[in-house]
Amino acid sequence: MSTTVSAHEPVNFQTHPDRYHHWKLSIDGDRANLVLDIQEDKPFRGDYLLKLNSYDLGVDIELADAIDRLRFEHPEVKVVVLSSGKDRVFSAGANIRMLGQSDHGFKINFCKFTNETRLAMEDASKHSNLRFLAALNGITAGGGYELALACDDLVLVDDDNSAVSLPEVPLLGVLPGTGGLTRVVDKRKVRRDLADIFCTLSEGVKGKRAVDWGLVDAIAPRSKFEDVVNERTENLKSQVKERSGKGIEWSPVTFTEDGPSRTYEYVTLKCDLEERTATITIQGPGTDAPASAADFREKGVNSWALRAFRELDNALLHLRFNMPECGLILIKTHGVNANVLAVDNFLNDNRDDWYVNEVLTYQARVLRRLDLMAKSIFALIEPRSCFAGCLFELALAADRSYLLDDDNEDRDKAPEVALGPLNAGTYPMTHCLSRLEVRYSGDQSKVDELIKQGTFDPQDAEDAGLVTFVLDDIDYEDEVRVAIEERASLSPDALTGMEASLRFPGSENCDSKIFGRLSAWQNWIFFRPNAVGEKGALKLYGQPTRPEFDWKRT
Repeated sequence: MSTTVSAHEPVNFQTHPDRYHHWKLSIDGDRANLVLDIQEDKPFRGDYLLKLNSYDLGVDIELADAIDRLRFEHPEVKVVVLSSGKDRVFSAGANIRMLGQSDHGFKINFCKFTNETRLAMEDASKHSNLRFLAALNGITAGGGYELALACDDLVLVDDDNSAVSLPEVPLLGVLPGTGGLTRVVDKRKVRRDLADIFCTLSEGVKGKRAVDWGLVDAIAPRSKFEDVVNERTENLKSQVKERSGKGIEWSPVTFTEDGPSRTYEYVTLKCDLEERTATITIQGPGTDAPASAADFREKGVNSWALRAFRELDNALLHLRFNMPECGLILIKTHGVNANVLAVDNFLNDNRDDWYVNEVLTYQARVLRRLDLMAKSIFALIEPRSCFAGCLFELALAADRSYLLDDDNEDRDKAPEVALGPLNAGTYPMTHCLSRLEVRYSGDQSKVDELIKQGTFDPQDAEDAGLVTFVLDDIDYEDEVRVAIEERASLSPDALTGMEASLRFPGSENCDSKIFGRLSAWQNWIFFRPNAVGEKGALKLYGQPTRPEFDWKRT
């Protein structure tokens, strides 16, 4: 059978500033300038034009790359200024032709990836002593305003035309797909009645009203716009601590391909298209921890703690965009628990070092990407596994975990699971709870008790509730096989909704609301004829024919 499930070339998420089509990245001392200057004749794929700085997936792949490079290659940077290379337009948002031509799955994954990129900006502001300023020199609409909302400070030019807007509801019959509605009220604290008006005004809000409503932080006439941007940039710099030390080169992730499967240095991805499964195996570190933070930084992207997670991230994105029919991820590990914990302890002891901190926050972002996969996840804990510390987070992220307690094995090699200091909250989920807190319904005393115990043999792991099933060698293979077959027989749509509901118990925050609403409301709306039918608003945008709506509300 064919080894591809898509008529398109696989999406490649790796790039370099030398190959950017749409962003211009420059460093000026402790300031970075990211200029959005989209080449309209360079769409990601298709025959649409990227007019008015409208963007598609290719634009956000470049942005995601730039954010990672700023965090790892340029510790000297304190403030990133996002601006436009076009006159009187910042960005008109996601390209409508691209959305109209894309299939449903691509639209949803596009929205999810762009939001994860904006979250990476907010994460950098929170954890990396970086600040972001959006210099809005003109029209800032839809996804363009959503990009601005991810920044710490928004400056809008004050003239007769420039406005911020979220026009998706009145113009397209869809929602601001990367969290615009939620960020307006949860992050910007805009009053909900004013937000209601704002989100139904296709022309948006400008000038003093935009400041009064909380939609931007400052306005400036065109003659003073650059001066105000510079002044506010300096103010942001004063809020940021120095990050000392030399950056590392953000070199590409390398792998070999065999059809849909990939082999990296520490990660292998095997896709079984007939069974609709993907098996990810992560090799643990082969040696003890680095001697010092300087030695660790010297290894750059080749340190296991960073490279293994970069490879995992690349594999997850490959599965999300290129392998939609692989609905179940089976996660395995191979290695020595003590080696994983040694690396974890080193990272925990040196987290004040800027580079160690970046590695930890990067690992956390990859684990959150795993949480948000619209695929089932089973962890298979077998002899010679190393589900310890940071790698045990993979088992905690799984929908189920199966542990093989093989009595025929040398008991010294029987699978054990282990917790370390990083499991206490270094890797928060999207709603800011640790995976152990989620597992034990927020019982912090229970979490502390388990981390203090550290290592768990199969019976201890089952008693503590750290795994779903502990099975002997007689039952393990059949039980896992039946579970995989049963999962593959269920409705993918029902599973996606079920998993998105079950993975994030507890209180919500801005980020979890964004993804929950993206998974539910936007997913549903993108199917509805009012948006994507032949006479839907998204399909007919820009044409003389008005959309026709089914007026029933349900």
